[in-house]
Amino acid sequence: MITFAAVVQLLIALAFVSIPVVRHRYGGDAAAHAEAELERQGIPVRVLKENKINFDASGHETWAPGSIALIVAALAVLNLSGSHWGEVLSWVFMPLVFLGSLAILYSQLTAVKSVEAAFKRKGDPMLQRIDVPAMIEAAEKGFPTWVMPFFQNVRHAVVLGGALLAMAALIMA
Repeated sequence: MITFAAVVQLLIALAFVSIPVVRHRYGGDAAAHAEAELERQGIPVRVLKENKINFDASGHETWAPGSIALIVAALAVLNLSGSHWGEVLSWVFMPLVFLGSLAILYSQLTAVKSVEAAFKRKGDPMLQRIDVPAMIEAAEKGFPTWVMPFFQNVRHAVVLGGALLAMAALIMA
């Protein structure tokens, strides 16, 4: 069962690696769509950079999923090598991966409300004029249909379901 947990962990690591890969490939298109929507709304596109709204693989969109992928892959290697530490550390990290992925899913489902609330907190009248749902919808059009929502949903299923399966395999080991 430890081997099964390790294989699932490798799939989870690949799912996390896919985040910056997809963002790197299509993030520029998403940004262009968002900027076009802002121009349509009469909002200067500079507000995206000024407020650190990115659609590409810069910053935390690369290091966070990349770090998680490395940790989960290392757990898989430890488990495949038969190290007792693989199982112990899997019990520490797999629940964190599961809970963190739930938080990511929640943030994606509430993106419009979160961005609107952030813009309101800043108190900038320019930001408060932005039709956030239209901007986010436009940005999503920058990603191919196989990415949004299909691949995104598959990735969530692999990570959330995989974390549960890995923990179940550890229980049965």
